Amino acid sequence: MQAYTVEQVAEMLHIGRDKVYCLLRTGQLRSMKIGKLRRITDRHLAEFVASLETPPSHRDGHHSVGPAR
Repeated sequence: MQAYTVEQVAEMLHIGRDKVYCLLRTGQLRSMKIGKLRRITDRHLAEFVASLETPPSHRDGHHSVGPAR
């Protein structure tokens, strides 16, 4: 298992450090604490990426509605 810092994950995902903390705070990205240090494992990253690949209608139980005609 590989564990990454918030900064490393931000770099890997090409997003800002604040966005990673936002994802952590909202529970979209999981992590673990080792003492005072926050680490995101490769498994946490894989789960996060997999959740992005799932269409939104399947994530929240709602059906998507197409454009009005």
